[in-house]
Formats: sequence, C-alpha cells, structure tokens
Amino acid sequence: MNQHATDVEVLLVKDQDHRPVSKKAMRAPRVLNEAYNYPRPSSFSRGLRLDIKGVTILLISGTASVDDKGQTIHAGDFNAQAWRTYENITALLEAEGASWKDVVRTTCYLRDIERDYTAFNEIRTEFFRQQGLDPLPASTGIQAILCRPDLLIEIEAMAIFDSDSRTGAPGRDGK
Repeated sequence: MNQHATDVEVLLVKDQDHRPVSKKAMRAPRVLNEAYNYPRPSSFSRGLRLDIKGVTILLISGTASVDDKGQTIHAGDFNAQAWRTYENITALLEAEGASWKDVVRTTCYLRDIERDYTAFNEIRTEFFRQQGLDPLPASTGIQAILCRPDLLIEIEAMAIFDSDSRTGAPGRDGK
C-alpha cells in the first residue's frame, strides 16, 4: 500500500471518530438584537453555548451599548455605555442560566484607553462589587478602533460552569 492510501485511511477513521461539540447561539432579545438584523447585517452570534461532558462554556462576543433594535445608545457618554454593556452581557448570561459568578475571563476594548481607563476601572470595580465576585475574572484591557465610531467600549466574556449541577438552567437542547 502506498503512503497516500494510508493517509486517506487515517483521515476516514478520524472522520468517523469525530463527534462535534453541542453548540447553540445565545440570545437576549429583550435588551440586545441579533447582528444579522442590522440594516447592514453582520455575521456573528452574540455568543455561543458549548456543552462538553457536563461542562458549559459560554463565549460572549464583543458586546457594546446597543439596544434591542441594534442602535447605539448613550453616544458620547462613556459611563452610560459601560453600564449598558454590562447590562447586555448580564442578559446574555441569564439567558443561559449563568451569572457573572461564572465568568472567568473578559477582554475589554476601549476606544481611548488613556482618556477612559480610570472611569472604566471605577465602573468595573463597582459592578463586580455589586455582583459579589471573588475571585475576579481574569481580564485584559486593550485600546481599539471599534466597529462603530460612536461606540466607546466593547467587552467580550467567557463563562464556565458545571451544567450537570444546575437546576433550572437551560439544558443541552437549549430549553
């Protein structure tokens, strides 16, 4: 048998053994619209729920001060945008039976980190205190050009929890 035939057989066996992870899009339509409903649709999920052997991982896309119609709200007001961003992420977490206590990592994008970091850190500290977080999530702050010129902050998050121990949380089928 030649090397090419052996490689093909290995690929076929690997394909047969491949079992995709259960995943579903996260939604919180009460506060946040879907990106593909924008006037100029954008192709991403607000977040993905992955269920892996009794563990749920929530990957929340960059989230900003956007309302249920996809409009930027609180343009020019960094503090209000930061609070609305946390509200939107909270709604996404709650839609999957999670809370900020399940968040293990955040990445925080600020349009002008030199101007806004002090205010951001004060708001984040207050928000995390209100949530009773201990330990705090790992976090990175980055200055970035955001997808809209009127957005001043965007945050992405990752939450992980033992889904087998949760009662009342959405199951693997999303119900």
